[in-house]
Amino acid sequence: MPPGCESTLYEVAAVTKKQEYRDNYPEKTLYLPGPTEVREDVVEAMAEPMFGHRMDRMTDLYTTIVEDTKEFLDTDQNVIVLTASGTEFWEATTLNLVDDRMLVPTSGAFSERQANVAERLGKSVDRVEYEWGRAVKPADIRDALEAGDYDAVGMVMNETSTGVRNPVEAIGDLLGDYPETYFIVDAISCLGGDYVDIEGHNIDCIFTSTQKAFAMPPGLAVCTVSDAAYERELQKESASWYGGFQRCLDYYDRKGQTHSTPATPLMLAYRKQMKYMLEEGHQQRDRRHREMAEYTRGWARDHFGLFPEDGYESQTVTCIENTRGIDVAGTIETVSEEYDMVFSSGYGDISEESFRVGHMGEHTVDSVRELTDAIEDVTGL
Repeated sequence: MPPGCESTLYEVAAVTKKQEYRDNYPEKTLYLPGPTEVREDVVEAMAEPMFGHRMDRMTDLYTTIVEDTKEFLDTDQNVIVLTASGTEFWEATTLNLVDDRMLVPTSGAFSERQANVAERLGKSVDRVEYEWGRAVKPADIRDALEAGDYDAVGMVMNETSTGVRNPVEAIGDLLGDYPETYFIVDAISCLGGDYVDIEGHNIDCIFTSTQKAFAMPPGLAVCTVSDAAYERELQKESASWYGGFQRCLDYYDRKGQTHSTPATPLMLAYRKQMKYMLEEGHQQRDRRHREMAEYTRGWARDHFGLFPEDGYESQTVTCIENTRGIDVAGTIETVSEEYDMVFSSGYGDISEESFRVGHMGEHTVDSVRELTDAIEDVTGL
């Protein structure tokens, strides 16, 4: 240990003390940008007796959720469902597809983090930078592609920190002119609640986390992989081990299972919820989320303002500009205590300048209205 580190380590270790988990927490309705509400029977599906992850039962379970996901997303691409957070696929797609250079437009906390992850992995990252609240513009991406040679473009579809929905379709369309550049899309806070034609817009990998618009418990990450992306990894000398396309997909083809021990209870919940999602249908699910977004934006315009650029608002997370100067933290606490509903402050530096309402998963306009009514009551609107 280097001299002088002992006190620093001690101070860090001393900050957090054990706070015993209790069994009497009040139940709260979640309107966060994730996690969101989960159906009671989906939660109950996790309580089945344990079984081995190399048994035929696991093959039945895993092939069911993978093929159902393909059907729901309306894609012929390969699908990986991995025990991880969506963050795993920031790392895996970068390691699997990028040799040297990557282009990442940044317009909020999570797109900046995607660029930072690539840099930590030793990649050269060129940013196209936007002010928080502004959307990525396809013309800027084309200019960057004309000026540089990139292995991949990495982009956040739904910037959770600002409520901006970036135009991935238009950018995917222009990438059709750059077939050697792969298109990686982080759709963590919107996939399943915001329809996108994956093959139709040249997306090589799009990924999400289950606790967002899929309305499942957290702990699983989902990624689609184009044939071109799979072949690209085969040509590389190094790739992700845990999230390697070849490792995950070849094992699935041979065994119908995951290459490493999966969180089987979460996959049981996944199976249950995905059946509901298939029953509703992706287009209808998209329509329901659009209706919730339109209601929330209308309410925000009537009482506050909208943080994202006009015309680029998210379909799953509304970031509301605090034009009235309310006490955001205090309002969140009071709504939680008096109404047992939880929404979110703004992210990072805009925590008091804005607040966020997650309208995703199994919520409806009526359930979102219950939250906005509570906010009105607490703030005296």
